[in-house]
Amino acid sequence: MRALACAALLALAACAGGPLAPEWKSNAHAALANYEAAWLRGDDRTAKAELASARAEVSRTGRPALLARVELARCALEVASLEFGPCPGYRALERDAAPAERAYAAYLSGRRDGLDPGLLAPPHRAALEGGSAALASIEDPLARLVAAGVLMRSGRIAPEGIHAAIEAASANGWRRPLIAWLRLEQRRAEAARDSDAAARIGRRIDTIVNP
Repeated sequence: MRALACAALLALAACAGGPLAPEWKSNAHAALANYEAAWLRGDDRTAKAELASARAEVSRTGRPALLARVELARCALEVASLEFGPCPGYRALERDAAPAERAYAAYLSGRRDGLDPGLLAPPHRAALEGGSAALASIEDPLARLVAAGVLMRSGRIAPEGIHAAIEAASANGWRRPLIAWLRLEQRRAEAARDSDAAARIGRRIDTIVNP
């Protein structure tokens, strides 16, 4: 659950062992992890506050490249939840982002032209090259959800990829992405005129929305 926080702040000692991290690093890592947890459970109010806190802590360094990483974590969570916006927070910082961050941003947007897979983390490189069939090999469930979202955004996802995303979100109790992926599956069932499957999925969604 903390995977994106550590990935976003990879250069920060808070994600690794070694000497005690400066206060801003520890605070930023904690805030970003809390933001991710709140976003995934659908707590918008807490998520907004924790993201603002993470941004404020990283801003203390005066390093736009680090702030770009925070924004990329935000973009990744949105993609995992099938919210395909333009990621304006990152775009405002893109000129100062490192090559790896630029590659990740391109990947999240669904673009493949000119993308160097070698700059991506192994799970996303596997999904880029192997498509939905590679999702099962991604051990981290949040990375699996992000990869599935990218495949969906780029029009490359297969039914087994949708099921993998649903199972990842369900097993971890991640309310926001689970609802999004279930609604996608429900629309597919309706398009196929499978009323029984659509109704069954609808009951699952109702269980989440109205516990």
